[in-house]
Parts: sequence; C-alpha cells; structure tokens
Amino acid sequence: MGYPGQRPVIPPQSHRDDRETLVSEHKHKGKTCRQSAAVFNVVNSIIGSGIIGLPYSMKQAGFPLGILLLFWVSYVTDFSLILLIKGAALSGTDTYQSLVNRTFGFPGYLLLSVLQFLYPFIAMISYNIITGDTLSKVFQRIPGVDPENLLIGRHLIIVLSTVVFTLPLSLYRDIAKLGKISLISTVLTTLILGIVVARGVSLGPHIPKTEDAWIFAKPNAVQAVGVMSFGDLFENYCRNDDLVTFGRFCYGVTVILTYPIECFVTREVIANVFFGGNLSSVCHIIVTVVIITVATLVSLLIDCLGIVLELNGVLCAAPLIFIIPSACYLKLSEEPRTHSDKIMSCVMLPIGAVVMAVGFVMAVTSPQDCSHGQEMFYCSPDNFSLTNISISHFQLTTQLSILNVSIFQ
Repeated sequence: MGYPGQRPVIPPQSHRDDRETLVSEHKHKGKTCRQSAAVFNVVNSIIGSGIIGLPYSMKQAGFPLGILLLFWVSYVTDFSLILLIKGAALSGTDTYQSLVNRTFGFPGYLLLSVLQFLYPFIAMISYNIITGDTLSKVFQRIPGVDPENLLIGRHLIIVLSTVVFTLPLSLYRDIAKLGKISLISTVLTTLILGIVVARGVSLGPHIPKTEDAWIFAKPNAVQAVGVMSFGDLFENYCRNDDLVTFGRFCYGVTVILTYPIECFVTREVIANVFFGGNLSSVCHIIVTVVIITVATLVSLLIDCLGIVLELNGVLCAAPLIFIIPSACYLKLSEEPRTHSDKIMSCVMLPIGAVVMAVGFVMAVTSPQDCSHGQEMFYCSPDNFSLTNISISHFQLTTQLSILNVSIFQ
C-alpha cells in the first residue's frame, strides 16, 4: 500500500488477469440470466394459457387417443425443430425466414412471413377476448357490484388491460426482459392446475359416469391435431365458486402476461419484411402501437372466435409445424431416401396436408358453437343445495344426470 497521495503500484499482468476474470464472470452471469429468461419465455409461450384448452382437445379426440396425440405432436414439434436446424446448417442460414428464402425463394419467404404473422396476431386477438370474458366474471363477484355495470364490462376491461399492461410490456425491445414476467405466468399456471385438481377431487364422487368417457377415438380427432380447438375449462364451473373465481383471476393474468410474447413475433416479422430486420426507436413504437391497436379493435368487435381460431390452427399452425420444415429438409438434404430423417419428413408432409384439408372442411361444415358467458344447468339454485359452492363440499342433488366439468364428456 502506498503513501497518502501516491497511487498504488499494480503489476500490469496481474491487473490484466483480474480484469479478464471480472469481464468473464460478468459475461457468464449475463449469459446465464438470458438463458433463464429464454427458458421461462418458452415455457410461458408453450404452456401459458393453452393448458386450459387441453381438456377440450382431449374431449374432441377421445381421452386415450388424445393422450397419444399429445405425445405424438410433441415429438413431431421437436423433430421439426431438428429439421430446421439441419436445414439451416445445409443452407448456411440462421433463421426460419432466411432458410425458406434460400430454399424456395421470395414466394416461399412471403408465404412463411404471412403465416408467422397471422398465427400470433390471431392469438393476440383471442387473448384480449379471453381477458375480457374471464376478468369480467371475476369483478362480478365483488360484493355490491352490479353485474350489468359497464365499468366491469368486457370491452372496458380489454381496453384497460391493453393500455395499462400489454402495451407497456410489448414495448420492450429485448424479449429477455420478459423472463420474470414469464416466471410469474408459470407460477400462476401451477396455481390454476392446483385449483382444477382440488375441484376435481371435490366433485369426483358426485359426477355421474359418462358412457363414452374412455372411448379410444372420436371423429373430431383432427381438431386436436390441428391445435385449433379452444375450450375454456373454467366455463364448466359456477360463477359463485370463490376458489374458481380466484383461478379465473390467475388465468386472466396469465393470458395478459403471455400476450407480449405474441406481439414480439408479429413485430419481428414486420421488421424483417419491411425494414430489413432493424427498427429505429420511433418505428419500433409506431409498429407496436399499430399492431396492438388493430388487435384490440378486432377483439372489441368480435366476442366469439370459434371459426377464426379453428382456421388459424389448420391453415397456419399445421404448415409451420408439419409441412414447411419437412419440405425444406427434403429439398436441401442429399441423404439417401432410406435415411431416417427423410422417411420421417416424407411422413410428416402428407400428414400436415391431410390435417389442413380435413380440418378446413370440418371447420367450415361443423363450426364450434359459441356459448359465450352461458352458465351450466347445474349452477341453477334448483340443482344446488347450497348457494356458495366455495365453502361447501359440492353436495349435488340427484337431479344432476350429466356434469360437463368432466373432461371425459
């Protein structure tokens, strides 16, 4: 240590080593944080609000076949990602869009961009509708609040949630900053799962057996494969159930926290197509505001997206997962036809085409009914022995012949 006013003498080599160590630790910490954020963002985008719709998909397919399809679609999705990575290595590209551009030229690039934009954009619209429908039921349970009050109407809730929450979160330029938000959403999803399990245990002894509960397959299995069916599990519960009301609140918050991730995708597509991949600060704000404004206006005009969501699943999701990755790999790869990857690609491509064609026909000829805000028959006072089922043991009367809360309908 030197005298007062004298600078300490530090060996140059030691100073350089210490600095390299500090920089290395900082980079490692930053890399770890970004990886954690990426994990939570992926989990939020995959599980997020979609987990509430899984029971309806199982119902459409038949429970045993639905379980098999769940694992099969998971495997196919994982294999599609592997094909994209291999295709990128063969073409010398590093993004989905550049891979398709290199493989099929500008027409393929434009088609992929349209699909990549429409799929999350329609999801944003559906999230707004779900938020308005779900939180309006929550606010109606507040003592002294008139259910017909415009301040708790779905339209005002959609506008307020957009202005206060989803728009500010969507203005982030770095998606890694949403990692903590996605963590909160994942925790809330776990709480929702616990509430559903608790109510399943409470209602289980009182639920009449369903005749075709364990039937292996049903004609609507294509709807489950196309991921085009959305059924809100909470619609099966009564509005005067306080525990389920808390679950609805958690679900509404989860949807709000998932919304910005979809907005990131739509904005990224627009940036790549029209701005060469780079947005200035002003353009970033303008594009984000325009996207969210259009999505909000559409969600205010429509209160039932059944046919739209169905078509979104079969016309957008199926090509993105099944068809395009397989087509790119088959065109770029020089492996023999008997190679396992080529065989799997040759299987995935026609299956994707079948899902698109059959799903489109079913969506047009047999659209989903919209039972927006309709209470189940067993929620009426005539069928319940207690007024508030949140503090009861769900003592159902013998008048209940069917209970739609079961996912094995």
